[in-house]
Amino acid sequence: MKGFVIVNNLGGQYEDDTFTDVTAQIFNLFTLTAVTTVMKELYETNPTQHRWFYDFVRTNKPTDRKRFLHILQKENHELAERVMVTRLSLFAKWIKNLDHAEMYKDLSDQNLELMRERLMETVKWPNDGTDTNTEMA
Repeated sequence: MKGFVIVNNLGGQYEDDTFTDVTAQIFNLFTLTAVTTVMKELYETNPTQHRWFYDFVRTNKPTDRKRFLHILQKENHELAERVMVTRLSLFAKWIKNLDHAEMYKDLSDQNLELMRERLMETVKWPNDGTDTNTEMA
């Protein structure tokens, strides 16, 4: 019987060691969160500007931050700056409160729970004797 081989490189075959795709998604998320934050602020303070921004966001999806902010700067430089300052502020708050160890633990716990749920779905439990389709000998 062969034993298990312990591998210390759990990173898999991820070719991009810089994780630029992950960074891009994080930036997109903070841009989207900043847009939502600015939209809420405008709703309370400037309904006219809120309506304009709402229509702009519906037409120009903020999921591609570079394109979105580039177009917003051309259309409304002031709002573009507000979104950029807001996303930087949100990021600073997030990074200040980020607990790497806690995030790692949470991710590990989620993985374990998913694997446990899958195992429970695939295990055939012994019959408890209440199955009516079982023939009696």
